[in-house]
Amino acid sequence: MAPDADLRLALLNPWQRGFPLVREPFAHIAGTLGMSADEVLAGYGRLQSDGALSRIGGVFAGNAGGAALLAAMAVPPERLDAVAAVISSHPGVNHNYQREHTNNLWFVMTGHNDDAVRSAMQSLEEATGLRALQLRMQRAYRIDLGFDLRSSTAPMPMTATPDAAPVAEADRPLAALLEDGLPLTPRPFDDWAQALGRTPASVLHTLQQWLDQGTLRRIGAIVRHHELGFDANAMTVFNIPDAQVDACGEALARVPGVTLAYRRERGDGWPYNLYCMVHGRDRAAVLDVIAGAVAGAGLAQYPHEVLFSCRRFKQTGPRRFRALPEA
Repeated sequence: MAPDADLRLALLNPWQRGFPLVREPFAHIAGTLGMSADEVLAGYGRLQSDGALSRIGGVFAGNAGGAALLAAMAVPPERLDAVAAVISSHPGVNHNYQREHTNNLWFVMTGHNDDAVRSAMQSLEEATGLRALQLRMQRAYRIDLGFDLRSSTAPMPMTATPDAAPVAEADRPLAALLEDGLPLTPRPFDDWAQALGRTPASVLHTLQQWLDQGTLRRIGAIVRHHELGFDANAMTVFNIPDAQVDACGEALARVPGVTLAYRRERGDGWPYNLYCMVHGRDRAAVLDVIAGAVAGAGLAQYPHEVLFSCRRFKQTGPRRFRALPEA
């Protein structure tokens, strides 16, 4: 058996995308490592228990289905912990961070549709007595977050993906299972097929079709970056003229070290419409990538701000297809 650090690298790094779509995927992975399927399953179980692995699941394209928005609140410092707890308690919130800014609490709300997200945001504003910036995504330039665990900054090489096709209504139950994560069993796709009243072959065919169509950006290990040492992350926001923002966003997405790049709506008192994320092992490495991105994408002339995260209150998988827990 390899040492724990080596096993973690072997189970996570190459399998963040390209997870084997076969009846016995863990046996396939075991064969590449000279291990048994039981050892691989136990290894993934330990990684999940330790928090390094969120799930083995799918990253859906932004327009594959459901709805989501990025939101921010300016919370008085003395109320921050209490307000963050209220935000995190909502099952539709899958990320909730404190950032270095007057708008100091940033979170993502997800739901089955826009109406559900709007209703959820209204309930949080009423519960906290605070207004939220609500910043819907307009276009994703890079939204396929993968981590090279051997590096000081995060991203795996970017791969081109076709335009996304949305999930068909009949396939939403499968999408919900993929969002929740693959069961750590010898034949996980068989388990899904049985739950859905389908055949394993049809489940695997649909998953491959989603990948081919761009509905899924990837299927594989979804890692938790803090637990893997990527605990410095910054969101950089730019105010770009609308006529130039797509060209700037596409250039930004090609810069090595940028993990996410997307265009969002501007908000009241919030002029920024282009965003990028950089994740790294320390603040200096992140700042170096941001400086290179600003220069490399020709963004130095545009107003921008850098918002480092300070605390992570919540990080879970989205609920664009999964049902919310009963109240």
